[in-house]
Amino acid sequence: MTASGSLPRAVISLSALRESARVAAEAGGETADLRADAFGHGVRQTALAVRDAGIRRIVVEDPQLAASLAEDGVEVLTDAEPDIDSAMLYGLPGSGRRPAMTLTGRMLSHKPLRAGESVSYGYTFTAEHDTTIALVTGGYAQGIVRALGNHAQVAVGAQLRPIVGRVAMDVCVIDLQTTDAAGGLGGEVVYFGAGPAVDELQTWTQVTGLRATELVAVVGAKAVREWTD
Repeated sequence: MTASGSLPRAVISLSALRESARVAAEAGGETADLRADAFGHGVRQTALAVRDAGIRRIVVEDPQLAASLAEDGVEVLTDAEPDIDSAMLYGLPGSGRRPAMTLTGRMLSHKPLRAGESVSYGYTFTAEHDTTIALVTGGYAQGIVRALGNHAQVAVGAQLRPIVGRVAMDVCVIDLQTTDAAGGLGGEVVYFGAGPAVDELQTWTQVTGLRATELVAVVGAKAVREWTD
């Protein structure tokens, strides 16, 4: 089974955005940074959420977008410096706030892998024990950075399981660390933002050397986005 046309899913919590924006407003913050499509969270939805939480102004880079948002009653600037920490607003690592974005993938297939067998390009992962591997939606074309292979984990249910081998263009491989993989096809895995993987974005920053804002801006733009309260 191939993964062409299959994308990760970015679920954006509007309640998390509102909570963080309310804290920022109570601390005197007035201007939020919503450039880069609100760092992958969706500028229009985020603008309305932070407006409702008491943030007076937002910053975007596109004058036409600014004019459109102004029609929704949002005060928009294109040449101002934000005074609200984006890490805090979006619940990024180190902020102490609830993450606004949860990134998930879907299991497309799985197969047994015997001890001594390897997977993915270049065979950078070789199984030490008999196990089961699964192919999951999300590759470097969707911002699952190639460096994460053999260094990051995803949540499968209540357990963290490693990404193994090189991340491919549209998929990656995870080690289920069990020989019993009955069912599971179509099931969800969580890259970061919720459950056991709630803090996994911190691992991404350490492995890749990229800032959390850079990482979420890309994956949020490439994923299928949903917004929930």
